[in-house]
Amino acid sequence: MSTLVEDNPAKNRFEILVDDALAGFTAYLQRGEDVLVFTHTQVDPSFQGKGVGGALIRAALDQVRARGGRVVPQCPFVAAFIDKHPEYADLVAEHP
Repeated sequence: MSTLVEDNPAKNRFEILVDDALAGFTAYLQRGEDVLVFTHTQVDPSFQGKGVGGALIRAALDQVRARGGRVVPQCPFVAAFIDKHPEYADLVAEHP
């Protein structure tokens, strides 16, 4: 199973492709130049329970970090991921 996570700024979301098929996305709103407010994550039912959602969020957060950005995890899935992976806690913006 090959995965690729790409930012799709035209749709304000990061998308995960599994074997070239869209398997899910995490939507965001841009706040200022460097803050993304993650609002919703959705994984296609056929890919649920296979780690696709976690892979999507990890890659999205890694891309935000590489850009020097910050996040506001309004989406419960993103918030739970960050809670379980404290190495990403430094990305959370204190004042959205």
